[in-house]
This record gives sequence, structure tokens and C-alpha cells, in this order.
Amino acid sequence: MRRLATLATAAACVAAVATVPARADGPLYTRAGASVEQRVNDLLKRMTLAEKIGQMDQIAVARVQGDCEWSGGALNQACLKNVLVDNAAGSVLSGGGMGPAANTPGDWAAMVNAVQKYAVDNSRLHIPVLYGVDAVHGHNNVLGATVFPHQIGLGATWDPATVKAAGASTARSVAATGIDWNFAPVADLARDQRWGRYYETYAEDPLLAGTLAAASVNGIEGADGAKRVAATVKHFGGYSEPSNGHDRVPADVSLRYLQDTLLPSYKQAVQAGADTVMVNSGAVNGVPATSSKYLLTKVLREQWGFKGVTVSDWEDVRALQTRYRIAADYPEAIALAVNAGLDMAMEPYYATAWSEGLKAAVDRGLVTVKRIDQSVSRILALKFRLGLFEHPYVDASKADAAVLGADAALARKAAAESQVLLRNEGNTLPIAASAKKIVVAGSYADDINDQAGGWTIGWQGVPDGVALPGTTVLAGIREAAPAGTEVVRAKTDDEAVAQAADADVTVVVVGEKAAAEGSADSPRPELSAGQQALVKALKATGKPVVTVVIAGRPLVLGDAAGTDALLMSWLPGTEGGHAVADVLFGKVNPSGRLPVSWPKDLGNEPLYYQQLPGTNGGPESSYDALYAFGAGLSYTTYGFDAITADKATVGTGSTVGLRVTVSNTGTRDGDLVVPVYVSRPTSDVLAPDRKLVAFTRVALKAGETRTVRLRVPPGVLAVTPGDIDGSAKQAVERGAYTFTAGQKSVAVTVR
Repeated sequence: MRRLATLATAAACVAAVATVPARADGPLYTRAGASVEQRVNDLLKRMTLAEKIGQMDQIAVARVQGDCEWSGGALNQACLKNVLVDNAAGSVLSGGGMGPAANTPGDWAAMVNAVQKYAVDNSRLHIPVLYGVDAVHGHNNVLGATVFPHQIGLGATWDPATVKAAGASTARSVAATGIDWNFAPVADLARDQRWGRYYETYAEDPLLAGTLAAASVNGIEGADGAKRVAATVKHFGGYSEPSNGHDRVPADVSLRYLQDTLLPSYKQAVQAGADTVMVNSGAVNGVPATSSKYLLTKVLREQWGFKGVTVSDWEDVRALQTRYRIAADYPEAIALAVNAGLDMAMEPYYATAWSEGLKAAVDRGLVTVKRIDQSVSRILALKFRLGLFEHPYVDASKADAAVLGADAALARKAAAESQVLLRNEGNTLPIAASAKKIVVAGSYADDINDQAGGWTIGWQGVPDGVALPGTTVLAGIREAAPAGTEVVRAKTDDEAVAQAADADVTVVVVGEKAAAEGSADSPRPELSAGQQALVKALKATGKPVVTVVIAGRPLVLGDAAGTDALLMSWLPGTEGGHAVADVLFGKVNPSGRLPVSWPKDLGNEPLYYQQLPGTNGGPESSYDALYAFGAGLSYTTYGFDAITADKATVGTGSTVGLRVTVSNTGTRDGDLVVPVYVSRPTSDVLAPDRKLVAFTRVALKAGETRTVRLRVPPGVLAVTPGDIDGSAKQAVERGAYTFTAGQKSVAVTVR
């Protein structure tokens, strides 16, 4: 087969064609001054059915590289023709690890430019492709790009501004490499520690998760990069409720739980203006989400007003036939998904099979051309809104400067804000400036790859043999330690115990190996026996021990739970070592708060603070966590002085206005997370003991008192009334509501 020129040559070809000038006398769809609707309608009527069908397909870039059978390498012209011309595929994606042969930003930009140029130059109507990537914590596919904390760590910041800034930074890096579609953020909830994608979520609470997901959408789509980038709310909906804790296992949930708890975080992110939504790979209540008209049409479009593009996850349309067996063949599977409301299939392998399959579905009368036109109109509208017809390419020569090490200070700030101090007996932290010897132990202390986690360079994490730039915890401690302080790296457990005997403090860094999706499932989410034994031996020395946890979920800690200090660092990314050291030495006053609940023992999964009441009365029938949702310590002290409501009585459709007065009663400046919870003395349906309804962060100088305003929209209080069937519409129940901040409460009556 004849192959394209090298990526460098392709980049040179494209560099001079940064934009595609519109012609005033050309077809209406080529005129930048026309409305998106006009351009879509004009282009749609010029397209053949085959071209329309192709627009609804997304193919992995590996299918146009090398031998086009997952080998990677240079782009293959014959396969580009098959995918982008013969089958007119509307989108290409780089799945985890699918990049150019040389993993640099410039080579990424050259590769994407070359794919885009082939589509524009060779398709009959010169339609550009959408190019997608999973940039879920920075442009994490590209070596040298700044890797941010995973979402679970950003959730611990309780800081929409930081999350928005991280999203914008990611979008700028993505855009610099020519990519215009980011498959982020995740709006699923973290409620089962066994689940392999737990760390990809922001929180167990729908309001916290939804607020941060909405902030990410705003950051991604509002970034001022080389291209505009579309955000993707995923995985809609109820993906995070696998019945046995394993990834992609069907969920069985009540309609009330689905509507009141699982869907609100997606809704908040969608209504922040997300351009696209990715569909849950799993099934809910016996129906695969990819074939659910209830989810994709009734809820998403009719109830929430979503007008963008829906895309399946990896090969999920085919799975309706091969895995779920609700379709007899591929055309029938395609029909089920398209008729449910799916616009684009991530069919990564077989462009021809998609084209033939959807055409067969049309010929059999299973799918109408009108329905296809509906999806294609949405896809084309997105391409016009992103400016791809005018600006399909980027300058590859600028990519390295735009991406390599970009926004490292922001990543350090985000990682520092995500640190959650859970235990600090005897003020072990911050480490005193007088400390003369610090021992650093544990295999995760100097492991940048596991510190970054899954979805970093490769799908399952940094591949063997790849050196990820970044700062480990050990390197951060060495850099931050006061002059004259000896930092000893203990390479074995025995050495750690021996060195700890005369140390001022030992920092032991524990955690879990990087992985993703099903490979990250953990039927026993606990600290390994070997790590527990190390911590126990270090405690036995009688010297202070600080445990730092590098993990994507709370782990049952065993002996590690009782060390002098405990710092949860999550998966903090390439600046994580600096961030951990900033907290350990007191440069940063920890402000992170748990976005999830920390179990005491194995077998407590799923665990979340909104557990509904039972009748046994003991811990087995109530919420009983080692560290509760929202827990976290500081190097200063705070007081919640008062909470008042604007009105003592409001209507069911009214927003509740609240004022909370807080104080920094200590000697250090700090940032305080201010959560407000609601409880009901009585309710028509079961209600949790408390539910988060508003929150903010406030910076307080030592000794400062401030009053902050918060708003509780009626939708946050709404529940599904009625009987077990959950068939009623959501509504705000009348009656008494108690709003609590700290230990202070105020009553409001809804009439």
C-alpha cells in the first residue's frame, strides 16, 4: 500500500493553510456569514444518503495507520480513502495510547492536521471531521503535557473555579494539537469503591459532582485556544451503579433513585451548555442505555432541552447484538440505537460495516431517512459552531510551546487544593523546620506513573519504558525540605524501619497501581497486606509516622489508619509531588474535603452519606464511615457562627436564600469549604438524614469573620413523590426544612 508522507511533511503542507477561505459566491454552506441553520440545511440537501450515514460514524485513528490493523505508525493513504472518502466517516478518535509514532505535541498536531486535510481535500463536499480524544486530566495522552489530578482529586477541592481553569487549560492544549472534541467531563457518581472508574468521577453527591462537571464544561468550551473544543458529558446515565461493583455491569435502580439522585449531575452539566453527551455503556433496569429512548430522547432532549450531539461509547452499538443480544444482527442493533436518539456511533473498527449496516436498516424500513437527517443536522451544526469549515487546521510548529509544561503552576495549585488531611495527632504536621532527619518510605514515594494513574499516555496508565516528566512525592520532599535537613529514601521495608529509629518523622507513601476501567475494578478495595505490615512496623518504632495515600479511591487502611497523620492525595498528577510537599511542610494550609465517604471495613460498599434510614438502629442500618463525606482538617481552626434565611416561608417554586457567617479562629490564613445541608423532620418518601444543597469556598485571614450568601434553587429540593413505582413527576414537598451549616441551623417552611 502507498503511504502518506511523514507527519513532518504533512505538517508543512498544512502550515500554510491555517484557514480555508470562504467564497462569497460559493455554495451557501461555505459562507461564514450565513447562519448555522442555513448552512446545515444547504449542506444536508447536497449530501447523498451514503454521505449522511458516514457522518454518523466515528473511527479509531489506528484504523488508518500502519497496516490499519492496530499497528500504529504512519498514516496509510489507502485506509484513509476507505474511511474518509469511500465511507465518509464524520469523526476520528484517538483512544488511549493512539497517537503518532513520536509522542510530541507537534507530531500530534501534524497527525491530526493530516487526517483533517485528507478529509477536506478528498471528500466530495469537503466536509471536515470531528477529532476526539479522552483528555480527562489534562492532555494526558501527550508526553510532556501537564497532567492534572484525576477528577476525584479535583472533587476534593470543592472549587468550581479551579475545575473550570483546569478544563480551560486542557482545552488549550488539546486545541494546540488540532483536536476539537474532548470526551470530558465525567458526571457519574462515586458510590461503590470497588468500581474501576471511581476515580474518574468528582464525588458521591449529585450537587457537588454536577456543579464541578458544569464548571469543567464551561472551562473546556470557553477556552481561548487555537481551536474551539467541544466538551462531552459522560456517561449518561446511571453508569456508576454496577450491581456487583464491576465496570459495565448492568444496574438495577428504582426510577425514584434514578431521577432524584443519579441524573441531576448530568443535567447540571448538560444545561451548562455542553455540546455533546456520551452514552452509558451499561444497561439500566434491563435496557442498554444506548438503546434507551427514555434516556436519550424523553429525558435528555424533551425534558432537559439538549440540542447537541449524542455519541456512543466504544463499540456499544455493536454490543447491542454481540453482548446484550437484544438485536438479531448489526443493522437491527444500529436501528435500535438510532431510533432511541443516538446521533453518532463510536464504531472504532469497521467503517464499511457501519455504512452497510445503517443502509440495510434503511432498506428494511427500520430507520427513516428523516431520522438520519436529524442526527446529521446536529453533527454538521456542531462542526459549523466549532468553526471547522473555516479553521480546520492548526499550526503544528506552535504545538510544543503551547503544550509542554503548560500551566504547571495551576496543576500544582489544583493538586494542593485536593489534599485532604484526615488525621493530625499532636500537630505532627506541618513538619517542623527543626526536623533534622526525614525518612521517606513506601514504593509509591518515587513512582510518577502510579501517581498519575490510568488514562495517562496509555489507556491503562504510563506504558512500560516511558518516562513521564513530573515530580514524585520523594522529589517534592527533597526540594522542599529546609536546608540542613537530611531526607533519607528507604528502598526496602527493613531499611525504612532501621532508618526510622532515629528520624524526626517518617513519611510512608502507600497506594494502588494505575489501571483503568475493568482492569481497575477492586473486589477488595484495601491497602495491601505488605503495605499494612510496613506501616505497622514503622509505628512500632515509636517515632512519628505520616501516611500519604496515592490512590483513586478510599482504601480500607488497617494499621495505616492509626498513624500520627494521614493525608489523602488521590492521583495528583505530574505536579503531585510538589503539592504533597507543600502541605507536609506547611507552605500550603490544607483545604481539601472528602468528596466521598471513607469506609471502615471491607464489605461496606456501596457507601455514601445519603444512605436512607433503616429500622435496626445500629451501624449496620445507618451511615457509619471511618471518615464522613466532607471531612478534612486544616492547620487553623474555623467556626460556623450563624445561618439565617432570607424568608421563613417560601413557595414550592422559590429559591431559598441563605446567609452563613464563618470565622477563622486560628492563627493561619486558610480556605474554608462551607457546605449547607438540608434535613426533613418528616417527608412523604424516605429522605436521607442530610443532603447537600449548597456550598462555597471562602478565603479567611487569621481572625477574620465573613458572611457568605448561598442560594438553594427549588430543583435541588425536588423529589419524586408517590408510591413504589416512582411514576410521579419531581416536585418540592410542602412542609418544614432545616438547613444546617456546621452546628448552626435555620428552619424554613415551604408552602
